[in-house]
Amino acid sequence: MNVETAPSRHCPDVFDAQLPVLAYEHVDEPAEAHRLIAEARSRGPIAIGSHGPEVLSYELVRRVLRDPRFCVPKGMFLQAQGITSGPLWDRVAANLISLDGAEHHRLRRLVAPAFTPRGTARLRSTVIDVMTDLVDLCTGCGHCEVVTDIARKYPIPIICAMLGAPPEDWQAFSDWTDDIFRVFAWNVSDQQDRILAAWQELDDYVDAMVDRRRHSLTDDLLSDLIRVEEGGERLSLDELRMLVAGLLMAGTDTTRNQLAAAVHALCDHPDQWQLLARRPDLAMRAAEEVFRHFPVAFGMIRTAVEDVELAGLRIPAGTLVVANLASANRDPSVFDEPDRLDITREGGSAMVTFGGGMHFCLGSHLARLEIAEGLAVMAARMPNMRLAGPVRWKPLTALSGPVSLPVVFDVAA
Repeated sequence: MNVETAPSRHCPDVFDAQLPVLAYEHVDEPAEAHRLIAEARSRGPIAIGSHGPEVLSYELVRRVLRDPRFCVPKGMFLQAQGITSGPLWDRVAANLISLDGAEHHRLRRLVAPAFTPRGTARLRSTVIDVMTDLVDLCTGCGHCEVVTDIARKYPIPIICAMLGAPPEDWQAFSDWTDDIFRVFAWNVSDQQDRILAAWQELDDYVDAMVDRRRHSLTDDLLSDLIRVEEGGERLSLDELRMLVAGLLMAGTDTTRNQLAAAVHALCDHPDQWQLLARRPDLAMRAAEEVFRHFPVAFGMIRTAVEDVELAGLRIPAGTLVVANLASANRDPSVFDEPDRLDITREGGSAMVTFGGGMHFCLGSHLARLEIAEGLAVMAARMPNMRLAGPVRWKPLTALSGPVSLPVVFDVAA
């Protein structure tokens, strides 16, 4: 059917269709969650999850992410927790990820040139240097805790280098990010003061940076954003603050968790780790595969702004819908042997981990670079890596990833 057509009068309501129930919030191991998701997907392209309907097929996930009748809920997770006004609501609702329509298009059009593959490529040596320095601290002893020793420390220096922030301020950025990112949890009401205090400190820092850059532009992302102009229009100071905070929120914990998830997956497939060590030219393909195989955001939430028909069912206006990325990435109608991790996989359909439509991840090129080059350095310097203990994941219904990841590896003679 044409995605833009209205539901027919005889189209059953999604909540009355006796769809399978999908629950995996109690699971702390991704393989089990993928098993439950696959079981639900085998029964149909839509299931009822903990927060509403979850679309499971590759086709429907792509459709929901691209259909303007499904919008990112204003304020993201806040509205579902009863927060619809106040200073925290104002900040989150004004963030690029929460905006739709003309304002979103205007901002994205202005900032997109700063996130091109060419702009990201200039960070390649920085990415390699940061990971090399982190690995150097571990290689002599033959063991490490990947989450605390490497993954948590990895993205902040890279983002700070993008912005032009000096190394002595990296820890402050890390602390602000940890606190601001609590806005994506399901217990925000208990964290508001802490989130707002960190956000204000970041705003004050950005104000000072912008003031310095306006007098002396340099070769960094903040200078690029200050330079941005189209039709005489520039980004305001409020918009610059919002974009820096958005970059930290979108590009820190996602990278930390995805790197640790990738290492976990490759430890479970030692032949693939050894292949990457021998063939660093496969690094970008390996990154694509781990994004597909073990995405740390299992789903993206959308709200239907009008009645919409999907797979012969009516999604009522106002319904919160989860586009299940983890399910789409393992849809057997699209991917051959979808549960197999294969860093030589090529061709076929693209994974959907970075979303789609107007909210497709602006930082996707940087994320790919960070994971590809990070894994290449680790595979070359930490041979025969294997797990040294059990791995437990954060809840899979939020931004997930390993809580801890102890590993051992061979020490070079």
